[in-house]
Amino acid sequence: MGTVWIPGAVRLGGGAIGGPMDSPELPPRVVWHTTESGAGNAAFDAVGAYLIRQGSEPHLLYDPTTDRLGQFGPLDRSARALRNDGDTRTNRTGRVCVQIEVLARAATPFTGYWKPGPNFRAIMAAARSWGVPDTWAGRERSRTDWRGKAGHFGHVHVPGNDHWDPGKIDPARLFAAAGGSTAPAPAPESRPKLRSVVSLARVLAAARTDPAAAQGAAVHRADALPVEKALAAEGLLRAEWADGSFGTRTLAAYAAWQRRCGYTGADADGMPGRTTLERLGKAHGFQVTA
Repeated sequence: MGTVWIPGAVRLGGGAIGGPMDSPELPPRVVWHTTESGAGNAAFDAVGAYLIRQGSEPHLLYDPTTDRLGQFGPLDRSARALRNDGDTRTNRTGRVCVQIEVLARAATPFTGYWKPGPNFRAIMAAARSWGVPDTWAGRERSRTDWRGKAGHFGHVHVPGNDHWDPGKIDPARLFAAAGGSTAPAPAPESRPKLRSVVSLARVLAAARTDPAAAQGAAVHRADALPVEKALAAEGLLRAEWADGSFGTRTLAAYAAWQRRCGYTGADADGMPGRTTLERLGKAHGFQVTA
């Protein structure tokens, strides 16, 4: 799991701005915006308050002249700074969709005069922690690129949106100022080696088995274990608890996964359903059968 809250960022607002991502199986991305305002501490405070009042918060607010950084909400949830593209909720596209409002104007690209410092490097390190490569992926308003490419986009490149920010910023300067090197996407062999097929019925049987009935639990272990490993990969279950037993800790982790998928109340009780199990399997390499 990547960075959720960036160390050193000032917390802005209540800390809860969006919900779970609709398509976590799609590549991770960053979207750059400009506030079309001046910079400095007074502008930082005024724009931050305005975005909260409007209900259009990004994840991050950044001042390129002072390196000041604020964070409205966790990076693993959606922000509110993009318009939908028809029925597609662009704020919720991808594993993450980290949105950054820069105190600048599109007509004067901030990479020409900025003073990036430790907070900017922290932004880029957080993006890299989610697998976002140092690649400028934006091109026109291509739905194919938006859904299929990992990397950095401008607001101007997002389908369903009509803004032209952040202007002609220089991606090479953006990535050079980040320092270090981009983290490569995990190789397939580094992911948990999961079975290709998981039976929903057997997973449910494992979840309902009395832990004392060791023999019964063992029957379903081969189907429960890939699910537990996927939950661990999502950061919801400690790796040492992925043992195929589907005990109380796994139930709690699966309930967290259901909430991440948008379910609440009795619908997030930790007992797997086909929709959420298929979504987990799609992201982590297993298919679901009855």
